[in-house]
Amino acid sequence: MSKLMRRMPIVLGSLVVLGICFLFITAKSQAADDSAAAKPKPFEKLYIYKDKPSIGHFAASGFMPDGNCVAINDVWVDNCGGNRSCIQAKFDRDRSATGIGWAGVYWLEPANNWGDVKGGFNLTGAQKLVFWARGEKGGEVVTFKMGGVGMGHSYPDSDTATTDPIMLTKDWKEYSIDLTGKDLSHVIGGFAWVATVKENQSDITFYLANIYYI
Repeated sequence: MSKLMRRMPIVLGSLVVLGICFLFITAKSQAADDSAAAKPKPFEKLYIYKDKPSIGHFAASGFMPDGNCVAINDVWVDNCGGNRSCIQAKFDRDRSATGIGWAGVYWLEPANNWGDVKGGFNLTGAQKLVFWARGEKGGEVVTFKMGGVGMGHSYPDSDTATTDPIMLTKDWKEYSIDLTGKDLSHVIGGFAWVATVKENQSDITFYLANIYYI
């Protein structure tokens, strides 16, 4: 018997072992890839407003009920808590008192979209909506919310969440809206504030900064 014939079983055995190792490594690699694909990516912070000229998402375009009782300036630069700019918001209480008694502003995507056109963002994975706010004098009462836009229209928000009425102070303070368990698959109303005649006895001015989902 030739040396080649005698070595054949050894060679074949080595090939079998190599084949088994290759299959094991391939299967392990595939399992790792499948696991990585199944694991959702962590939610990346999405800003509605940071400061100018930073680009944000959603547009402050939903003036309620008609825009006559509110005003905003998103390039305000005085006492912005260390930011380059912040948002100054005003509620005309006296004018609102002759109407429905409340007013506010929605940040919409795209601008002026009340659920009639496709748009918005899938914010699945976000845990909360964070924002900073302060009053000009202190004592201003404002309610903040997200979602809830477009009910009865073709492309409504998938959910909504809101704060209780918040009495602001003269100092900047961080607030947040808990989004645990909310369906955030389609959000066109990214952020909103509402002030009422009942909760405010005079016109109010307040300020907002660093509005984001996380």
